[in-house]
Amino acid sequence: MRRCTSRAGVSSIITWKSNRAEADAAVKEIEAAGARAVALQLDVGKSASFGDFAGAVKAALSQTFKRDRFDFLVNNAGHGLHKPFGETSEAELDEMYAVHLKGPYLLTQRLLPLIADGGRVLNVSSGLARFTMPGSSAYAAMKGGVEVLTRYMAKELGARQISVNVLAPGAIETDFNGGRVRDDAGLNKLVASLTALGRVGKPDDIGGAVAALLTGETKWINGQRIEASGGQGL
Repeated sequence: MRRCTSRAGVSSIITWKSNRAEADAAVKEIEAAGARAVALQLDVGKSASFGDFAGAVKAALSQTFKRDRFDFLVNNAGHGLHKPFGETSEAELDEMYAVHLKGPYLLTQRLLPLIADGGRVLNVSSGLARFTMPGSSAYAAMKGGVEVLTRYMAKELGARQISVNVLAPGAIETDFNGGRVRDDAGLNKLVASLTALGRVGKPDDIGGAVAALLTGETKWINGQRIEASGGQGL
């Protein structure tokens, strides 16, 4: 995603939870593509930290980018949980809620004064909110909530000409959920067999979709769910 947006000339504030080295490498990659970048620490599961984070964003905007507002917010932090419905604990459900639904809700609230009028917000859901795979009930339920939240955000932020959409990736070969889709050859083959384009998604498949929704001539798309899954589960 960062490669696609930086190639489009978009400077970025990216976040990291625990891996500072990887975040610093991402900043260098963005800068090598000709854009500017700053990496800030953020744990989306800890909403009490959002005020301090907003302050850090405001400072970065002023010091690095010489402006007081930003144009695009992408709510894409998250982690997976692969566990049967009957075995999912209350603590695990609470963690899914904190990171995937409560976090984007309250973080976007906190950052609203820093989003430029006419800006865009992109939430991230999952193909699992449409089709089902056993073991994904808690994760998918939260993503379903994000999709409803997106419509309400689009309606209520329309007065500021801020468009809000939700992108729903299918299975992608990344570190997500322990890298299961990437590293489990049997699962990879199964997903490919269920996908119209005959393969599992790559990170740049999603990066390209994000860049198009943020920087392309897509302003009139608002309050919509866009699935980027290669036709998985059709």
